[in-house]
Amino acid sequence: MADIQGTPTVVVDGVHITYTVHGGHPGGRGSATAALGRMLRRGRTAPAGRRVHAVKGVSFAAYRGEAIGLIGSNGSGKSTLLKAIAGLQPVERGQVYTHGRPALLGVNAALMGDLTGERNVVLGGLAMGMSRAEVRERYDGIVEFSGINEKDDAISRPMRTYSSGMGARLRFSIAAARSHDVLLIDEALSTGDARFRRRSQRRIDELRAEAGTVFLVSHSNSTITETCERALWLEAGTLRMDGPAKEVVAAYEEFTATASKAGTARTAGTKAE
Repeated sequence: MADIQGTPTVVVDGVHITYTVHGGHPGGRGSATAALGRMLRRGRTAPAGRRVHAVKGVSFAAYRGEAIGLIGSNGSGKSTLLKAIAGLQPVERGQVYTHGRPALLGVNAALMGDLTGERNVVLGGLAMGMSRAEVRERYDGIVEFSGINEKDDAISRPMRTYSSGMGARLRFSIAAARSHDVLLIDEALSTGDARFRRRSQRRIDELRAEAGTVFLVSHSNSTITETCERALWLEAGTLRMDGPAKEVVAAYEEFTATASKAGTARTAGTKAE
């Protein structure tokens, strides 16, 4: 359980995040690229793009020992908020305070596709703050935990030959090989099989016991309720609910069910007309 009387590991105070989306021409990517090329050839500047207000005044505090799930519809700002906590996404207004160095683990975390899994374990471990000696010491455990060598010697093949699930398992294994003050996991658990998810959940429990804080973004509500005691529900960039994971997930599922019924009714009405 979290030590709610202790010092927070993360404080998000009235954070607003915006970014610019370029492109999106109705004629498709090719026509947009061609139009941009014509503008550049004529010495004109490209369009400024569309501003997206992804996170709108979000505030909360996280404490040591907590595992916190982030849920919400696609485009609700979950991954953007994780990047801001990790220091990878600037905020327009508000502040993000963290204790120690947050580590962001995402399915698309940057490992080198042309390098072998073995080499990526070394590079990933160094990027996570391990020394070369620590990487050597933990190498066998990382590979064994990932399970990617169970059928063949996949660790010696280039990462680009891996399935998305294999790559995600290796990324999680690298990140979870050491303790973190704050570990941010973006969809990594949803790509493995049931056995790997159980291993991952046990490891998250161990990281929490080692006085860290874990944030987990997942579209699997069962993963959130099984792994986390607390959940934050983001919707359209705002914090809609913060509380016990089971209660927040239940409210979110009721919201999505109602929205789905409303959408079905509108579609039926349109067809009837």
